Amino acid sequence: MAHKAGFVNIIGNPNVGKSTIMNAMVGERLSIITSKMQTTRHRIKGIVNGEDFQIVYSDTPGILKPVYKLQETMMKFVDTALIDADIILYVTDVKEDPAKNSVYIERIRKSALPVIVLINKIDLSNQEEVIRLFNYWTDVFPDAAIFPVSATEKFNLRPVLEKIIEWLPENPPFFPKDELTDRSERFFMQEIIREKILLTYQKEIPYSTEVEVESFREEEGILRIGAVIYVERDSQKGIIIGKGGFALKKVGTMARQEAEEFFGRKIFLELFVKIAKDWRDKDSSLKKFGYEAE
Repeated sequence: MAHKAGFVNIIGNPNVGKSTIMNAMVGERLSIITSKMQTTRHRIKGIVNGEDFQIVYSDTPGILKPVYKLQETMMKFVDTALIDADIILYVTDVKEDPAKNSVYIERIRKSALPVIVLINKIDLSNQEEVIRLFNYWTDVFPDAAIFPVSATEKFNLRPVLEKIIEWLPENPPFFPKDELTDRSERFFMQEIIREKILLTYQKEIPYSTEVEVESFREEEGILRIGAVIYVERDSQKGIIIGKGGFALKKVGTMARQEAEEFFGRKIFLELFVKIAKDWRDKDSSLKKFGYEAE
């Protein structure tokens, strides 16, 4: 039997559950998940292997109108995902306006790529509404495969996998069969810390921060990790640290616990806070933090 392999790029608006879909399809927690918009900033690949297939999923940032250079770069990741895909996995949900960001929907329609539409969060809706949305998306993408799903409940995802495998082109594997992702351990440590920042702080603070792991070394069964949380202004530094260092300690404890589960090792984590003035609008800072178009 011929081997199949291809890139399945996950695209959609913010907060429709793209990262939850990605993690459920890969079977591992690779993308961070919070209820806040712009949680995903990078393209993150997750690889699923079978004896005669390899699926390379790619989670992308939610579609938005850029305000900062950082967001412009995030949208370049989405643009690239519309170009290098073998299959588009377009994720919507039962709550959002289906016509939101119609420009990207039209670009997908004109791409001539195979499209699978996932109507997510059906556990929050009713049968009548799901049928209405199913008919709506059938009109938008007449040739697409459309699946009502619940990513959090892992409902109806098996047929999605079967359709992806059916539509994959014949190719040899693009990555070694034992690989799960193309990202490094440092990257996932940074994402874990950034998730805890998103969960801990309010308003603009989480969006003004970036995380860089400066040291990552294993010593006698323990991972020693030093990471810097960058903020844009001195006032934000004080908020991140909190009174008596309480807020920063909370982030560190949560991140360490999550990382120990993720890496399966004991971890010693040190966090520092530094200022990188207006980093979201500086090309040099964006390059330093890995936000370069692919």
